[in-house]
Amino acid sequence: MIRIEPMRLTDIPRCAELELVLFPEDDPWHEIAFQSELAGAHNRYIVARDDDGRMVGYAGIALLGNLEYPEAEIHTIGVDPQCQGLGIGTALVKALLAEAGRRGGPVFLEVRIDNVAAIALYEKHGFHIIGLRKNYYQPSGADAYTMRRPAMTGFPQPQDTEVFS
Repeated sequence: MIRIEPMRLTDIPRCAELELVLFPEDDPWHEIAFQSELAGAHNRYIVARDDDGRMVGYAGIALLGNLEYPEAEIHTIGVDPQCQGLGIGTALVKALLAEAGRRGGPVFLEVRIDNVAAIALYEKHGFHIIGLRKNYYQPSGADAYTMRRPAMTGFPQPQDTEVFS
């Protein structure tokens, strides 16, 4: 079973390590970037742990706007390549969407146009492509789709996970 927990400062080195493996051509985040994101009052960062307590994935979302006009933006999702295809990405997306659903409003994200698996995952959770950002990822120059999930309230909590607060 995978547990979803709030990211701790002690998780940051592992996140940076996974970034180097997952996104080597697109300026992977360094530890300082994760520290900055974790410190942001409007950001929520989580990790996925396996039965042995090993961190096998991470994700982050920014809760933006205000109570009258809320919106959220998924900043990152990463899963250890040795653990991909086991539902960890799905568990992370569900946890992020549960957090966004408590506030309401649409959720946005950017994804490489060649990341077919991620696009399919996002579409499965109600996201639609709404735009194209040319040369979005640097230094590779890869294009990104902007995707949007419409506002939903009362989003169900992920099953078989511990949701962060």
